[in-house]
Amino acid sequence: MEPDGELKHPSLVELSTRRLRHEILSGALAPGERLIEEQLTQRFGISRAPLREALRSLGQQGLVEHLPRRGARVTELTGSDVDELFGLRDVLERYAVETALPPSGAHDMSALAKALEGMASAVRLDDPLSENEAHRRFHLALVALAGHRQLLMAYEPVILKLQLYMAANLRREAEQRTPAEGVERHRRLFEAIASGDPATALDALSRHGARTYIG
Repeated sequence: MEPDGELKHPSLVELSTRRLRHEILSGALAPGERLIEEQLTQRFGISRAPLREALRSLGQQGLVEHLPRRGARVTELTGSDVDELFGLRDVLERYAVETALPPSGAHDMSALAKALEGMASAVRLDDPLSENEAHRRFHLALVALAGHRQLLMAYEPVILKLQLYMAANLRREAEQRTPAEGVERHRRLFEAIASGDPATALDALSRHGARTYIG
């Protein structure tokens, strides 16, 4: 699809949503940046109706916020919000690992393994959008190991709000190291959990959760 070409099938809404999501998660559209309908309809070659539906969908995904009488903008959290959400994510993930790994417990690692392979494949293909999605699935699969429905329900909105900032972390990590380092960091966590030893897994999770790029 050409950057400024007219969007066609499978649907204007789907393609508009995909394109805006890519621009937001890639950093081309920054947190807090206004999304002006006139500019976007001209750039995408579409009418306002599919664009507004795309913006509504991205609002449900936590990437766009609609402000009364001021239109839409890329979701922006305060520094305190980001710190609190990452801290909450870490607490919930730690509880999930503690619940999933009793000394004699068994757990299904297939979803976690699939997400990890998705990250690795996306890095090989230089596909940051797919890497971001696989990264989100990895963390969801980690929490799902606990088999705790209420925990997963509490965790999902946290990871939804953080996806933009987690994508920025992966992007900055790739800029300062090699793109594969993010995959290896998650592989180390995967292997620690697969060991079945709670202490090993919790130690790896603690080191994994140290936020170097976003305070």
